[in-house]
Amino acid sequence: MSGVTTVVLAGVGGQGTILAGDVLAKVAMAEGFDVRLSEVHGMAQRGGSVVTFVRFGECVESPVADPGTADHLIAFEVIEAARQLPLLRPDGRLVVNQRVVPPLPVLTGAAAVPGDLEAALAAQGAIFIDADALACEAGSSKSANIVLVGAASAGLPFSEATWAEAIAARVPPATVEANLRAFQLGKEACLRGACRS
Repeated sequence: MSGVTTVVLAGVGGQGTILAGDVLAKVAMAEGFDVRLSEVHGMAQRGGSVVTFVRFGECVESPVADPGTADHLIAFEVIEAARQLPLLRPDGRLVVNQRVVPPLPVLTGAAAVPGDLEAALAAQGAIFIDADALACEAGSSKSANIVLVGAASAGLPFSEATWAEAIAARVPPATVEANLRAFQLGKEACLRGACRS
């Protein structure tokens, strides 16, 4: 669909993908775009997959996108990056948190995490961000999702003031400063390519 940007946020339950998607949707709306938001929850409270689609443009008719059409894939962990990679268009932007959250079959010993996932994602042009370390640097270990929002912002056409307003309105008041710092650290890491493989 011409003129529509699709951002996919993929992670597991408890990583804050839904909050991140909500912030992105609010930013796009505040800047005058038509926005559609869709969330697909696995067993989210038990560490299952959570995929959020945020689509914005002049006129957005559908809240979801076909495989191979997403402009951005922001993955909150490595396995979900690989699992959702088919959604990304060939020249799309891939940002991946350098964290592995083992799914239940791995935890029970019934399966193993493939050892070449990061190399395969790097071959697709992934930008790797250590969002957990940057969150701690920002002053809140729970702000890794906002670090990734910051990384995503580096490729999106929204003003920094709009991002700051949306984050401040969405996170707990006591954490606003840490989350705004987390946003900046994520954006800076992505822009300088320091975490690019």
